[in-house]
This record gives sequence, C-alpha cells and structure tokens, in this order.
Amino acid sequence: MSTHILLTKDRAAGPQTFAEFRAEGGLLALETALAAAPEAVLAALESSGLRGRGGAGFPAAVKWRLAASQPGPDKYVLANGGEHEPGSDKDKHLVEHYPHKVLEGMVLCGFATGASRGYLYLIEDMAAPLAAAEHAIIELRDAGWLGADIGGRGFAFDIEIHRAPTTYVAGEETAALESVEGRPAKPRAKPPYPGESGLFGKPTTVNNVETFAHVPYLLRHGAAHYRSIGTADCPGTMLFTLGQQVLRPGVYELPFGSTFRQLLDGCGGGLRSGGEVRAILPALSCAWLGAEHLDAVMDRATLRDLGSSLGCGGVTFIESGDDVVARALDIAQFFMDEQCGLCPPCRMQTNQAVHVLRGVAAGKGPGYAEKLEKLTAFARGKGRCSLIEMAAAPLMSALRLFEADFARAAGGDAAP
Repeated sequence: MSTHILLTKDRAAGPQTFAEFRAEGGLLALETALAAAPEAVLAALESSGLRGRGGAGFPAAVKWRLAASQPGPDKYVLANGGEHEPGSDKDKHLVEHYPHKVLEGMVLCGFATGASRGYLYLIEDMAAPLAAAEHAIIELRDAGWLGADIGGRGFAFDIEIHRAPTTYVAGEETAALESVEGRPAKPRAKPPYPGESGLFGKPTTVNNVETFAHVPYLLRHGAAHYRSIGTADCPGTMLFTLGQQVLRPGVYELPFGSTFRQLLDGCGGGLRSGGEVRAILPALSCAWLGAEHLDAVMDRATLRDLGSSLGCGGVTFIESGDDVVARALDIAQFFMDEQCGLCPPCRMQTNQAVHVLRGVAAGKGPGYAEKLEKLTAFARGKGRCSLIEMAAAPLMSALRLFEADFARAAGGDAAP
C-alpha cells in the first residue's frame, strides 16, 4: 500500500501556520497557474482524474469546465464544508488544521473558471474550523493572495465565509446555494445545474472542501504523479473518519486502493471492544457490507460492484452482539428527522420506514420486508436531492445482510 499523505499530517496542535503552509509548497501552484493560463489548470485537473470528495465522486474537471464555458463576467466558487452526517469529521478536521490549502484550491478554481468571488460554506456550530478559516483568509489577503490584484497578475478574487444552518440537507449543493442567497437551505430542482445557473443565477462551481484542497498538490506535482497514487478509477487519497468504536479514533488519510482492514487495524488499532466485525458501513448514507469485505479495496468502482459506495468516508462497524435492528432504526430515525419536508415522497418514505422498523423492534410479526421494498421502490428517484436513496441504502442492505436478526426481532425464527 502506498504511504502517500497529500493533505494532512498528525496535528495534535492547532492549525497549520501560514509559514508552515508556505514551507510545504503552499501557493506555488497558484503562482505557476497565474503565469500560465486558465486552460492549463483545467487540462491538468482533467488529466489528474480528481473526483469530488463530498460523496458522489463526480469528476471535478467536468464541473469546472461547465462553469468556465459559460459567458459573462459574474461567476462564483463555493467550497462546501456543510458536514452534518454523524460519523464524519473530515471536513471539520481539514478546515480547522489546513485552511490555507482549501483556500488556495478555491482561488485556483476562480482563476480557471473566470470567477471573482468565493464562499467557504461551513456549519455555524463549527467554532474551531470557522476561527481557523477566518484567520487564514486574513493572512492570505494581507499577503496579497486574495483581493484585487493577486500575485501582481491583475487577477481579482476574494473569499468570504458563510455560516450554514445545522441541518443535514443544508449540505446538499443546491441547498447551500439557497442558504448563501438568504433563503432556507432546501434543495433546488435540477437542471439547471450550478455550473450553468448557481448563486444569484450565475455560473457557480460547487465542490467539497476536501476536493479543493487536492488541487494545489496535483498542480504542483503534475497530473501524472497524482494518477500514480490510488487507483485508476480513483486517483489520489481520501480522508476517512473512525469514531470511538476503535482504539485510535480520528481522521485518517489513505490512498484509494487501501482496504477497510488497513483502515480499521492499521489506523484505528482495531475495535475497542476486542469483538469481531459483522458488517461495515462505509458512511451513514451507504449500503452495509459484510465482514468478508474487510479486505475489499476502497475505491468507487469496487464498492459500486459490491452494491455500496464510500460516501463521505465516515466508517462504522456492526460488531458481534450489536442489536442490528436498533441500529437500522437509529439510522432511519436520523433521515426522518433530517429530511427537509419539501418533497412528499421523501417525507412518506422516511416516516413510514421508521414506523415499520418500530413494529419490527416491538415484535409485531412478518410483512415488514415487503412493506419496505414497496415503499423504497415507489419513492426511488422522486426527490429534489438524493436523500431518498441515501436513506434507503443502509435500510435495504440491512434487511438483506441481517435477515435472520430482523426475523427474530419480529417474532419469528425465519425471515418473512
């Protein structure tokens, strides 16, 4: 396994200082880009194969080129740090400890797409990341790397922070646009896509903060080098979060192509309980994988073939002795509480899923699997955002993977 660390180091202390950032090569990519042309940045990004780190894994270059191709002088960049999924701390960690890297990536995006303003979108209760970002913006502005004449090259770009509400849906990219415009953070219908009509009706490039942080590194070292890290389908590294289940909880950076076992044992030191892993949940909004997949390669193509995905990388485990029905109910309750109420199919699915699972937990007998299958099939693809699919994935995979557990809880010895 490659040991490349592109973004992070072990920082028990506070944020990386501006001097440390510069000593590590910070702003070299921006200096080089400003001396070249926007197309050089876009071409390198495309060649690198960088995918978004917000969960969907969409090619970053496609978004950037869409915005760059739009006419007009008014364009925007939005770095989405609206992290509100239980079990994920990677965006908080990145912005708190390495804010300059995120900001440099935003400026590079502004240069490449023709944007003049950026918004760093952070949840309003992220006190430490907010403070670190505010300080870093002032440092870059004072040093001439934000403002009217960046690097003396006549390029104007500035960044402000937007404090987002503490709701899960506020992290969806079009809900973030609504929030910045001063409205409730609820998803927009698509198309048009943000790259065509985003903030204030203007072309807007929206990426996760981790995505932006990768851009300076790949430009500094070249697309070919970046592609040599990770896998062909997913070049580079990704940040993963391990919680209190493990001996060494925290945020870890691993190259794509690493395995869940390497994350659990090599990074986390194994389960705190000393028990056995029964299943893996790559993130709250993903499908469960069995323990036999501990050695599965963590990349988009491999997990897609297994019926799951990496999501935001907030990895948790079902251990021997865990109540899997209670765990499924907790996840369903989260999605019911966090759906925004805008789309009737989403309200129906999330509410009814909780109702059915409460019946299972109360031992009310068979029929639950058929009800949930019909419910999720009816609602599939009908919402403005992907919350319907995100809520269904852990639920339906749990029914398949833990069939006997659900049958016992419902009062029978066999699955219905």
